[in-house]
Amino acid sequence: MKLRYWVLLLVFLSSACSQKEDTQYDICVYGATSAGVMAAYSAKMKGKTVIIIEPGYHLGGLTSGGLGQTDIGNKYAITGLSRDFYQKIGNHYGRLEQWTFEPHVAKGIFQSYLDKAGIEVKFGHEIIKVQKSGKRITSIELNDTKAGSKFDLTAKVFIDCSYEGDLMAKAGVSYTIGRESNETYGENFNGVQLMDKHQFMDGIDPYNIKGDPKSGLLWGIASGKLAERGSGDNKLQAYNFRLCLTDSVENMLPITRPVGYDSTRFELLLRYIEKKQAKELNWAHMHIQPMPGRKTDINNSGPFSTDYIGANYKYPDATYAERKEIIKDHKLYTESLLYFLGNDPRVPEHLRKEMKSWGYPKDEFVDFGNFTPQLYVREARRMVSDYVMTEKHCVGEETAEDGIGLAAYTMDSHNCQRMVVDGMVKNEGDVQEGLGGLPPYPISYRSIIPKKAECDNLIVPVCLSASHIAFGSIRMEPVFMVLGQSAGVAASLAIENGGNVHEVTASQIQEDLKLDPTSDGRVGIITMDNDDEGIAMQGNWSRDTKYSGRYGKSIMRTKVANTSFTFISNSLQDSKYDAYIYFPSGVGLSEKVGVRIKTQGKEDYHQLYINNKDADWVFITQLEGEQEKDFSFSIENLENQKEFVVDAIILKPQENGH
Repeated sequence: MKLRYWVLLLVFLSSACSQKEDTQYDICVYGATSAGVMAAYSAKMKGKTVIIIEPGYHLGGLTSGGLGQTDIGNKYAITGLSRDFYQKIGNHYGRLEQWTFEPHVAKGIFQSYLDKAGIEVKFGHEIIKVQKSGKRITSIELNDTKAGSKFDLTAKVFIDCSYEGDLMAKAGVSYTIGRESNETYGENFNGVQLMDKHQFMDGIDPYNIKGDPKSGLLWGIASGKLAERGSGDNKLQAYNFRLCLTDSVENMLPITRPVGYDSTRFELLLRYIEKKQAKELNWAHMHIQPMPGRKTDINNSGPFSTDYIGANYKYPDATYAERKEIIKDHKLYTESLLYFLGNDPRVPEHLRKEMKSWGYPKDEFVDFGNFTPQLYVREARRMVSDYVMTEKHCVGEETAEDGIGLAAYTMDSHNCQRMVVDGMVKNEGDVQEGLGGLPPYPISYRSIIPKKAECDNLIVPVCLSASHIAFGSIRMEPVFMVLGQSAGVAASLAIENGGNVHEVTASQIQEDLKLDPTSDGRVGIITMDNDDEGIAMQGNWSRDTKYSGRYGKSIMRTKVANTSFTFISNSLQDSKYDAYIYFPSGVGLSEKVGVRIKTQGKEDYHQLYINNKDADWVFITQLEGEQEKDFSFSIENLENQKEFVVDAIILKPQENGH
């Protein structure tokens, strides 16, 4: 009996020791978002032990959660693993790269990164507590919600890639929620903003009984008065679900009446429908963006749409249980909206018929009842570090000298509240300043690490240090992936130099990303932009920094025939390359282009016919690369009387996929 006791005790102790060893890592990534995958992959491929902790059960965040119509701003800003991801998407659909895609395709590619690197994701693990020794996080206590058990996880460096910033907050790092006033950072578009985008037209009555304030406000309208323009508050831009629907009858599940449905929530929508007299749902009531596979990415559009305005204020600091209720409420709102538009007899018949032509795809989100589990948390907590990204960085008035990634999207905030203004219902908070995208600008390394006085071994690439309106420009999924990779590189460098993220320099990160752009030793893509060094122009050219759909900061344009623009480089390596040229979209542009290629003492000539309907990369030819051999691309206009535009060239190693 005693022998059996000692055997059991030894087995128990052995198991305990084994479990303790399994919970010690070089790097812990919190959040299996798109940024989390790239952070973990880049660190693991550099030889570090890595674990991803995810409180939910979904991989890839918004990118695989329905946001398949990617907001980019400018493709020049998307580099490294982030660009590699969109090229893998393109490979799936038979193109160089693709920015519109089905959710399950994105999820599969994220999983392929994890499989290649051998990275484990612990799903259903919530952070209970963060243990610190001085300014250093030593471990985090986790709750395994499925097993009902708790344990400690130790790491040398932690990366918070969540949309909420839970690890950051529990580590005692400074953060803010809501909108700063314009005065805080000397901005123009922060704080309260009453603008006309996604706005009710004048004259829509807000009261239960029209014209009678005593009858009370319709559902969804908040009481209170409009504050001064530019004043700060703790209100958040609205969340929604990016909806993947299909019109394929074979792949469709019908939109049914949800439990808890209440048609009285949509009286205000009916008043808007009556006033708007829209001929179709698209743009007036939602933005229906076509995806491959006869699917959609549906986003908010119009004053009463999929954005659930005012329902998210408690979300950032809420408990996990409270957040689940907020998410549940958002889902009920969304399902009810879709059902209402398709079935309520007061909705015009043509709109009902259009809505009923859509349904949930059978092959998407199969583990979640075919409805995305990922709420679009546009903004929650934002870290306040020693360096804050502001509107001035977005518009080029200030430049971060320690950039470790680029952003380029317009400063974008969705509406934050719905209220009565001058006796009419109005939305407040929508800002879309710099439509068409901003010139790419650098994001500071200091903005993704905490204050020196607060924490030594934490990196926060998603809930980074930025004002509300600057965050609105930075908060795009491709940029989060760029910052996630930079965070993984920075964490690896920190471990190699004592574990303090403040001792890592931006130049070290930049050099690593330059030498190993995909963090796994693959030959990098060669990109040549018209703003780069090593160009030669012949003829009369003008630079345009405002052209929509451009690649990089500008394009070069001319109306003179027989002009040429030459890209020169000597960075070809021992690899085979596919060469592509970028053409922005535009009416009246030259469609007949000549490309003269000189490399390794040879000269080839190609004549291309360009479809200018969409900004895209056009395949030119295949190249045989050789280390340190000069080459050049001369682009020539072959059409008289048509404007000729030159923008960029990409050489993609064929081992990255054709």
